Amino acid sequence: MQIDQDALGDVIKRLRRAEGQVRGVIAMIEDGRDCAEVVTQLAAVSRALDRAGFKIIATGLRQCVTAEADDREPAIDVAQLEKLFLSLA
Repeated sequence: MQIDQDALGDVIKRLRRAEGQVRGVIAMIEDGRDCAEVVTQLAAVSRALDRAGFKIIATGLRQCVTAEADDREPAIDVAQLEKLFLSLA
């Protein structure tokens, strides 16, 4: 499965944002910030990573639908995509 360029840019943007959030969480812990604040930021990082993963899966689903409409064999089958989706859910 190949990620199309539009989706790839979006995924990279989300991952870079998550990378910055992780650095922020590390700084919060090192600064002795409140646990509730740290956990809130960790949850935000987790959501950002999930969104990046779901974007990749959505690209794969579009490729499967397009391939089937063009009577081609999809690069990844629906069962594999379902397994990937469930790993994020």
